[in-house]
Amino acid sequence: MADLPTPQAILDWIRAQPTGVGKREIGKAFGLHGADKIALKALLRDMQDQGLLDTGPGRSLHKAGGLPKVTVLRIVDADGEGLFASPERWEHPGPPPRVRVIESRKRSALGIGDRILARIEERGGGQAAFPMKALAKSAEFVLGIVRKDGTGFRLVPVDKKARYDLAISEVSTAEPGDLVLAEPHGRGSLQQARIVEVLGDPFLPRAFSLIAIHAKGIPHVFDEPTRAEADAVAEDRDLGRREDLRALPFLTIDPADARDHDDAIWAAPDPDKDGHWRAIVAIADVSWFVRPGGALDRSARARGNSVYFPDRVVPMLPERLSADVCSLVEGQDRAVLACHLSIAPDGKILSQRFARGLIRCITNISYEDAQASHDSGKGEFHAVLADLWGAWGALKAARDRREPLALELPERRVLLDEAGRIARIELRQPIPANQLIEDFMIAANVAAAKALEAKKAPCLYRDHEPPSREKLVTLKEFLETYDMPLALGQVIKPATFNRILLKVKGEDHAQMVSEQVLRTQTQAYYSPDNVGHFGLSLGSYAHFTSPIRRYADLIVHRSLVEAWKLGEGGLDEAGKAAMGRTAEHVSMTERRAMEAERDTLDRYVAAYLSERVGEVIRARITGVQKFGFFAQVDGLGGDGLVPVSTLGAERFVYDEDSRVLEGIESGTRYVAGQRLDLRLVEANPITGSLRFELPFGEGDFTGVERPRGDRVRLGRRAGQSRVPRGVKRGRR
Repeated sequence: MADLPTPQAILDWIRAQPTGVGKREIGKAFGLHGADKIALKALLRDMQDQGLLDTGPGRSLHKAGGLPKVTVLRIVDADGEGLFASPERWEHPGPPPRVRVIESRKRSALGIGDRILARIEERGGGQAAFPMKALAKSAEFVLGIVRKDGTGFRLVPVDKKARYDLAISEVSTAEPGDLVLAEPHGRGSLQQARIVEVLGDPFLPRAFSLIAIHAKGIPHVFDEPTRAEADAVAEDRDLGRREDLRALPFLTIDPADARDHDDAIWAAPDPDKDGHWRAIVAIADVSWFVRPGGALDRSARARGNSVYFPDRVVPMLPERLSADVCSLVEGQDRAVLACHLSIAPDGKILSQRFARGLIRCITNISYEDAQASHDSGKGEFHAVLADLWGAWGALKAARDRREPLALELPERRVLLDEAGRIARIELRQPIPANQLIEDFMIAANVAAAKALEAKKAPCLYRDHEPPSREKLVTLKEFLETYDMPLALGQVIKPATFNRILLKVKGEDHAQMVSEQVLRTQTQAYYSPDNVGHFGLSLGSYAHFTSPIRRYADLIVHRSLVEAWKLGEGGLDEAGKAAMGRTAEHVSMTERRAMEAERDTLDRYVAAYLSERVGEVIRARITGVQKFGFFAQVDGLGGDGLVPVSTLGAERFVYDEDSRVLEGIESGTRYVAGQRLDLRLVEANPITGSLRFELPFGEGDFTGVERPRGDRVRLGRRAGQSRVPRGVKRGRR
């Protein structure tokens, strides 16, 4: 009988192997046979019990506390040299390890959030991951409500798109009605869920934003190194060499409920040129405080941007910076990166210059108060505002010549009481003060892009491509239902859409057309390559004006600092090399934030309407399908479905081209843009979903045999139309 190897010998041999190994490979390596193999199995079990060995995929063995030779990793970070990954599951004390990912040139580029099956090897005194295959992105956790029925506990997902509930395999300390985070396992309808975190009552104030935070995986807690670095840089009073601009009356104009102030502006007539203007757009100098590679930088990059909810903000930077040291608050000296502009009477930017400066804002004023002061000609800051409006007149002239896309869609605003409950929901209409700030910011953003191009320096552009032909065809078909032609052979410009919007201005269907024009547009994104900005009619555009809340702007600041030799905190070589990955990442985090904010608003609307279930509400049809139509409550938003099964006993024809549901016998028609009264049947604050039906007497099934399921016929396939003579299909 051969001598068994010692536990240390086994560990040393496993560590030296390039791939995962099992009991058979260990026995063969040490020359064990017959009864020796039985003794080896017992030894390996003892080593596992003692915490010396762990099992990996396929029952392979590896040193406990380390990574298996082959394992599933998730990409978590990047720098100028490449990517870092951590194990998808980690059940050992301490934080999960981060390993460098060595990408093959043949393999398509990976990004943060991607999952990979990787081979782990020792390299340079540490470990490195070599991707073997990319894995499908999965929902790692499910957010839901615990319910109990006769069969046990189940999880009702908060995602309105979820197709079925999950049986709960481990209840933990959760009670029925609790909002929980759970880990699914199994497949399809046989999936079960294991509760990993109890989040509490889903109906408490601030719960709706918490649902979105967890559902979208938004980082919302700063770790200790990040908080410590924020405190340290906040206490450091050295702001470097700067232009002293404190004598100029800078001010900020923001929403009344703004949590931070990124940008301040000043303008005055140019004393040397009649009709010309001088302006300075001063932006919080975040690059001075957040240096490349530090804990603050890593945290800001992971978040990508701040996320704004009615009840809270999830800031990109700790509040010590975002709401204090970096925020351009009234009466305090603040470090800025200043964009000096010389503006011609026609709005052309004659010159631009960037410099680090020091300002002291005279006020933080809301859009509404600024507009009221300007309109009345009164107020403490009227003279300062008058100069801003004068300079804006020139910038507006340039904007009008460009003819950017002129969509006017109101913004939903949820107002809460002191207890965090919904006081009211209103639509916020844009006013001239909003456009004034936007045009100053656009001028500074364009100046930043051109300043970097002048130095051939890296730039993170804000790109917006023209609409695709497929989307234009869809818009053309939609407009034909309103007898509005759209020639696809022409060169499509923003002005093309503006003419459409002008034709329907003041009409009942104006908002519906505006929404369809918006859906026709492509989604803007960040890229180190410039393709221009279609919506703004600009050849070069970057985001420069909001570095407190957008990491993309911070990158542009760093590139300006490095290119124009403005001091410390510039873009380093690692940052330059990572521009492509950074662009992809911040584009993703922006989409994530938009989805979270939209879903939260839907939940607030549903909660607001939940007390009106059973009431008849004025609504507008937003979309029609063969299974029914979607409607939105006038003045509030929030889409809800009216199933075709609730529309009455008659059959309906669905015209695919014009997207119209039409009753075969009655000729009753349902078309997008149509306003009608609907009864609110369900308002679910957890999912944000609504459901409507026609008021009593219209489609009511009381005492009536329900119709068969095949009640809808597709107009193009149903043969000869049975729509009553004289009713024109496909037109309003």
